[in-house]
Amino acid sequence: MLRDDYPLGVPCWVDTFQPDPESAAAFYSAVFGWVFDAPAAGGYLTARLGEHRVTGIGQAPEGSPAFWCTYVRVDRVDFSLAQVAGEGGTVLGGPLAAGGGGQMGVLTDPTGVAFAVCDRFGAELVNEPGAWAMGALHTPDLSAAGDFYGALFGWQLEPVPGAPLSLWRLPGYVGGAPGQPLPRDVVAVATLATETVPPHWAVNFRVDDVDAACERAVGGGGTLLMPPTDAPGFRNAVIADPQGGVVAISAPDAV
Repeated sequence: MLRDDYPLGVPCWVDTFQPDPESAAAFYSAVFGWVFDAPAAGGYLTARLGEHRVTGIGQAPEGSPAFWCTYVRVDRVDFSLAQVAGEGGTVLGGPLAAGGGGQMGVLTDPTGVAFAVCDRFGAELVNEPGAWAMGALHTPDLSAAGDFYGALFGWQLEPVPGAPLSLWRLPGYVGGAPGQPLPRDVVAVATLATETVPPHWAVNFRVDDVDAACERAVGGGGTLLMPPTDAPGFRNAVIADPQGGVVAISAPDAV
């Protein structure tokens, strides 16, 4: 699905920061078919499927492991960062200059989970093979998360009956496609963190064939953290890239 804009409060971009961005680019190109623009200022690499921007790879701070970051669209980055402390979060950095002449800021929610806000850039292709599909908050405190993200972005947390999962819904938002399994105002999902899955914002990329993508990942030096597993409507897996960045992959069941 092509996107040319994101309403306020909607996750709009994901990227990864790696100790060796060029090596990470080679790995993800083999797994997802991404091609990369020439490095921008600071060595940032923008990944594309065809002509459409889908994600990016930046230089991780010295001594930092690889990680993925989720961004949410806001109107004014400075206003959003000023609001964070009052809601129990922490500002890690910003406002900072970002792509397209915009700004971004990095923050944590009250449980220490890091993410970012931005006022301009976003993925141009989503929910297609090789593109970003969904974000999932793994948190130790769903109630605190619900209060924080509700105050900051207007999200409402709705438990899924019979499942260890809640939906983040943004009233008035219409995303996705008609007839999809999830309500079209869903912007992300949430679940409790566990001993084996620490608090973090997870990113999920869609693929045509989960098993084949896992084979490419392992063949490129990655690690299989969760083998291909069937769930209602999807086949899923979790992989770590050679530098430790973790992504989920999924393919919807054939209709």
